Amino acid sequence: MANENVELMRGEPEIAIRKLAIPIMISMLLTASYNIVDGIWVAGLGQAAIAGIGFVTPIFMILNGFSVGLGNGATSSISRAVGARNHEGASKSATHSLLIFLVASILLTLIFLIIQEPLLIAYGASGQSLAEGIKYGTPLFMGLFAFMFANGGSGILRGEGDMKRAMYAIIVSVILNFILDPIFIYVLNLGSAGASLATIMSSIGSAIVIMYWILIKKDTYVDVTFKGFKFESHIARDILKVGIPSSLDMLMMSIAMSFYLIFISSVGGEYGIAAFTSGQRLYLFGIMPLTAVGSAVAAVSGSSYGANNWEYLSRTHTYGTKFAMIIAIAILLILVIFAPQLSMIFAYTPETAPLIPEITNFLRIASFGLLLVGIGMPSSFMYQGIGRGTTSLIWTIIRELIFTVSFTYIFGIILNWGLTGIWVGLAIGRILASILNFIYAKYTLKKLKTIMN
Repeated sequence: MANENVELMRGEPEIAIRKLAIPIMISMLLTASYNIVDGIWVAGLGQAAIAGIGFVTPIFMILNGFSVGLGNGATSSISRAVGARNHEGASKSATHSLLIFLVASILLTLIFLIIQEPLLIAYGASGQSLAEGIKYGTPLFMGLFAFMFANGGSGILRGEGDMKRAMYAIIVSVILNFILDPIFIYVLNLGSAGASLATIMSSIGSAIVIMYWILIKKDTYVDVTFKGFKFESHIARDILKVGIPSSLDMLMMSIAMSFYLIFISSVGGEYGIAAFTSGQRLYLFGIMPLTAVGSAVAAVSGSSYGANNWEYLSRTHTYGTKFAMIIAIAILLILVIFAPQLSMIFAYTPETAPLIPEITNFLRIASFGLLLVGIGMPSSFMYQGIGRGTTSLIWTIIRELIFTVSFTYIFGIILNWGLTGIWVGLAIGRILASILNFIYAKYTLKKLKTIMN
């Protein structure tokens, strides 16, 4: 199976993207269901709990972003070695990746536990929403190792094209989360903390499954062993040159999210935060299929770049963009047409029912940002695939911190359009930045043509 995955990565890029993207898509939709399921159960705890968890969201994005980012670093390093037919190099990259995951999880756990309360207060959390945020956040930060090895381990599997087993591990965690959420939240009466504990226990299950395949069953393409292990700094640098910028992608988006929360809180208070938090869950769920296509593009781009095949690299980007655009249009139609019905998922109690109009408003405006994110996202993932993580990071900064934050402030605060203005700013900022990102990606490919041919 491992060799079949590797040959798929080295074959026709259009076929590879389709076959790799579908299991990644299923995996990411299932992963996004964590937030959906948490949101459904937490909605029964009231508006303060919803807002408290909303304030934790940007911090959790940083936490989860480091695990996903380092996993992307592993994917890029391993896939380039696969393309270059360097089995030993791919195995060394996987081994060094696991060591990096361990060190990072220890350091980041300590940092997040220290900074969580000051950050929540800075975002505008106070009183009951602050208490709920701390109850939800503390277990998440203590369980960072679970996310690190689950997401990072998935990155190792993606690097060798083994998307199906990465999907199977996610299925295990989603089933566990579905079972544990109501038990921890209501049966054990743990409230908000129960939602995060269920997520952590589910991630531990996923990490155990992946580590079993890699370290015990040893039926992966990469051969991970710590016997006679020798640290090689150039391999660690190769992983981190994509892993760190990719991790900082989430940090930049979290900083942008902090601005959004401040703007929303100033014009809509706890009501606005609760509406945004609920709508954002659906938006993030909708963006997952696009991220899946991007992840497939990253793996196939890395293999094409490692094989020094410019034609395959260009075809990978072109097809990935078309594929993502088709999916983006379908998702946009669903979110816009069924916005009222989808809003009721998170506002089914008498206390939260007043949120439905604003969640609907958010979905019918902000979701238009997805339309052009479909051409920007494959471009960013292509940069990661060829080892240019910093370029991907720069475009995240341009999209979220420069364009989107600016437009949300202009429409929501300066023009005094309130919450509607902020939703408009989210859409316009992401659309304009994605167009520019696509243009730059084509320019990058044109320059690479002279180098690779």
